[in-house]
Amino acid sequence: MRIIILIFFFFSFIFRTAAQHEEQGYETVKTHQADEAQIPDYPDIFYEYRIAELNKKTPIELEYNEAVKKYIDIYAVQRREEFAKIIGLSQLYFPVFDEMLAKYDLPLELKYLTIVESALNPFAVSKSGAVGLWQFLLNTCRLFDLEVNSYIDERRDVYKSTDAACRYLQYLYGTFNDWQLVLSSYNGGPGDVRKAIERSKGKMDYWQLRPYLSHQAQNYVPAFIAACYLMNFYPEHHIIPVAPEYNFFDLDTLKIDYYITFKQITEKIDIPLETLRYLNPVYKCDIIPDMAGHALLILPKEKVLEFIRNESRILGNEPAAANYLTMLDEANYYDNKVKITYTVQKGDFFHKIAMKYNCSIENIKTWNNLHDNSLVPGQKLIVWVDKSFYQKNFSQ
Repeated sequence: MRIIILIFFFFSFIFRTAAQHEEQGYETVKTHQADEAQIPDYPDIFYEYRIAELNKKTPIELEYNEAVKKYIDIYAVQRREEFAKIIGLSQLYFPVFDEMLAKYDLPLELKYLTIVESALNPFAVSKSGAVGLWQFLLNTCRLFDLEVNSYIDERRDVYKSTDAACRYLQYLYGTFNDWQLVLSSYNGGPGDVRKAIERSKGKMDYWQLRPYLSHQAQNYVPAFIAACYLMNFYPEHHIIPVAPEYNFFDLDTLKIDYYITFKQITEKIDIPLETLRYLNPVYKCDIIPDMAGHALLILPKEKVLEFIRNESRILGNEPAAANYLTMLDEANYYDNKVKITYTVQKGDFFHKIAMKYNCSIENIKTWNNLHDNSLVPGQKLIVWVDKSFYQKNFSQ
């Protein structure tokens, strides 16, 4: 009987809402702002039905109750304009989240966790000092090899922080084997959940544990379910997404292996400083430092070719025409370098060794008085390595 009543209410509200839209000439594509008369007020049974439908599609238990309804009202009414921006920002970040969650075989709905954590703002900082889309504390982020120094904060790196969050969620699920407890422990820490289990005399159901959790953790799962619901049913609440300036498919990345400032870039290509900051939140001081390996610069696709064409001008050092005789003259230069002896391995060739030690083939040949390209396994080579490069890559 309850199912019949539920179906009756569902279809009656669909027809009634459609009729209201037709009478008012309402079109969801035209306006973001909606007056109070356009904010629907559905009965509980309607939310219960919709969330039950979502629950069929995910291993994360989704259910409706007064705590969830409270957060639906917060997002859909009190923070309506902010949620419209969040829906738009999902076009920028959710493709990254989906790909990474799929890589780790995690439920795709976990991407909605970032709505509760940071409102999809990579610059978000909590009162406790957690940073980024996934809100990592400093000590936690170091467990997942996220670097934080004076120039960069990889908690704000979309790719690296998402990878770290996936590994953390995977670990938490291995600990609790329950997604609602995983969500709660992601927010309050696994210690908070363990204490709640102990205080409740071994209960493992989130809603039974809820009174024993910290106040913040008590609200976390209801907020997550509300976010999940609204991201799937925002049109029914007449919330019109506010599209960001760029979405994921408008962007491209470049590998940078040198020190460069945002100012250098903006002076040579037509891109606002604020746009560079918005697309590259990992860099704290408008500087891409000279990092081990390489750094990533995210640009709008239409700006990538312009950057490449102007790269030498951006760096401020137009390369001189190559002169092979000059290269040979300078090949024996070894001031400010560290001398090492390298033993040739099977499969080695000059390019490979030169790349490993950040020098040229001409350098190696000159230092070792070699006149051809043959190398023999076991052969000893003298190589002079730049001191700073040696300290960064070989001194440990």
